[in-house]
Amino acid sequence: MRGRVLLSLVVGTVLVAVAGLRGGGQAPAAAPAPPIAAEPVEGATAAPPRGGIQAFDEPLPDALSPRNASYEIDVRLDTLRKELTGRETVRWRNISSATTSELQFHLYWNGWRNRDSTWQREDRLAAPPARRQETEPRPEDAGASDVTRLSVTPAGGNAVDLTPVIRYLAPDDGNTADRTVMAVTLPEAIGPGGSLEIDIEWTGTIPFNAARTGWIADYYFFGQWFPKIGVLEDTGWNTHQFHRVTEFYADFGVYDVQMTVPAGYKVGASGREMQRVDNADGTTTHTYHADDVADFGWTTSPSFIEERRAFNHKTLPSVEMRLLLRPEHRGQETRHFAATATALEYFGEWFGPYPYGNITIVDPAYQSRSSGMEYPMLFTGRSNWLAPETVAEPEGTIIHETGHQWFYGVVATNEFEHGWMDEGMTTWATARIIDEARLPNTLAVRTFGTFLPFTPGVPLSREVSGNRMPTYRPDAEADAQTTPTFRYWPRSAGSITYDKTALWMHTLERHLGWPTMQRVMAAYYDRWKFRHPRPQDFFQVVNEVSAQDLAWFFDEVYRGSNSFDYAVQELKSEAAGQGRFRSAVAVQRLGEAVFPVDVVTTFADGSRATERWDGKDRRMLYSYDRPSRPVRVEVDPGQVLLLDVNRTNNTRTTQPRAAQAARTWSLTWMVWLQELMITAGFFG
Repeated sequence: MRGRVLLSLVVGTVLVAVAGLRGGGQAPAAAPAPPIAAEPVEGATAAPPRGGIQAFDEPLPDALSPRNASYEIDVRLDTLRKELTGRETVRWRNISSATTSELQFHLYWNGWRNRDSTWQREDRLAAPPARRQETEPRPEDAGASDVTRLSVTPAGGNAVDLTPVIRYLAPDDGNTADRTVMAVTLPEAIGPGGSLEIDIEWTGTIPFNAARTGWIADYYFFGQWFPKIGVLEDTGWNTHQFHRVTEFYADFGVYDVQMTVPAGYKVGASGREMQRVDNADGTTTHTYHADDVADFGWTTSPSFIEERRAFNHKTLPSVEMRLLLRPEHRGQETRHFAATATALEYFGEWFGPYPYGNITIVDPAYQSRSSGMEYPMLFTGRSNWLAPETVAEPEGTIIHETGHQWFYGVVATNEFEHGWMDEGMTTWATARIIDEARLPNTLAVRTFGTFLPFTPGVPLSREVSGNRMPTYRPDAEADAQTTPTFRYWPRSAGSITYDKTALWMHTLERHLGWPTMQRVMAAYYDRWKFRHPRPQDFFQVVNEVSAQDLAWFFDEVYRGSNSFDYAVQELKSEAAGQGRFRSAVAVQRLGEAVFPVDVVTTFADGSRATERWDGKDRRMLYSYDRPSRPVRVEVDPGQVLLLDVNRTNNTRTTQPRAAQAARTWSLTWMVWLQELMITAGFFG
């Protein structure tokens, strides 16, 4: 899911983005660099230890995944009652080394069942105190998943009705009012390799415009809409409650889903449509099939405009792209398809090919909270009626959500506990693609409910805006990433999950060099596709491919919550006679986190002195005896450490630069004023 846009930080974004333009302006655009093809990593992927959280997670013969949690679902939408009625059969196999005497399921929509659910409590915490409202929710805001029947049939056995023993768990916080995790005790324990069929009937109350799901006007989007079995790991069940700041986690399987909707409603869903039948009662049943996926999302609306185009590439598999566009966005078809194709190309070339033959792009309704969401073979974008071509939107969201097909869809990390492993990695990759593809990317400030864009023409850099430094900086020390994501403080969770990861991944890229970083990510994707990696599994791949022990780096950025801040403390010089000068340069570490940096002193005759500082001491003093005075000192001039929360103190000069600074800021604010006057004239 794409991170939120914080308009309150727009001015900060502009200031830092402008300050980040080196030499007072943006360098001329070079030709787009072609992606580096993903290659086998010599010595890194040959017969690696399999590891993982499930002992028997090998793919089935002629399959990409273990296919241990497969679903047949038949669901009917009632648009008048705002209700789903469904039944499902789950074919589940225990691929862990654990024996279980119970089954656990997610009932996500119960997060909107009452004001005391864990999701609702955390949602209130996420709002700043000054904006927090304790108003009663409207009836249409409620959502629910009510299981009316549940039975299990062990392999070779008879069906057993377990409806009477349904109970609800709250493994994360003990909240007895939360009903997002359901459990049943089995008549017989299931050991490793054991299997059973689970039959469930349920009714879903569709919430109005809820997060990631619900309805608004004639648009419906269904995410986490069906009872879903948890993940049985070697250590036991991993079935977290529904939390506001986290997403999801599930095993792979085959999905066969029948969706019955009013006639005339177009349907988009994970997988490929296999059949469409018009029924006598004025409804249409759409049947979709998907192999080797860990989730299933779908949407329906009578207003969608449907378009199809093909992604073709000389070395990557062809992909059919299907777009379901809102009428008010007619004319944006090419931008949606081009952004999707760009993501398929760069993610495919860099990390590994997209493994499915089709993908559906959903353009959500205006003000829908389902925008920027990812599901296997389907995602939602984010666009506006007024979408300036100089602004990377809808492109940014589309590239990000397409990228989740790799990190979430195929490399299926536990988003409840390690949200950074999909959201943060995808944020890093998205910013890199926008930069490499040279997509237009200037600032847009949206007003009147995001309707009207204000475009001052300020270019946004990957290093600052793409990595989201402005939103990371105030929350830099909020949490360590070792903290399970669902335990992050709700108001700063996005900063630690998305922003911090993008910054440290880009820092790691600059420290190792892009060719090594690309091989790291390709090896990681190849080793962990259709599996559930943990943080230590990613770190192991980094160390293997780079042939370095980077534990010191991960100690700082993952295991710690300290911030980075290096600065020039002092620059002094005095004449020493005979045309020579004695100079002293003092640099200091203001933050608690440590990273090696270069310290470069430039002298009046153009010569330079470069020192490599390990960054560990609180300060370091360098002395020079030279025939020229120093005119400039800079810590980390190559901007390798992109996590440095204050780059304005990284440089000191002996000559005032007030005139240059005044000229830069004057020109910037003149552009702002010009745009403001144009806007005022429009409304006048």
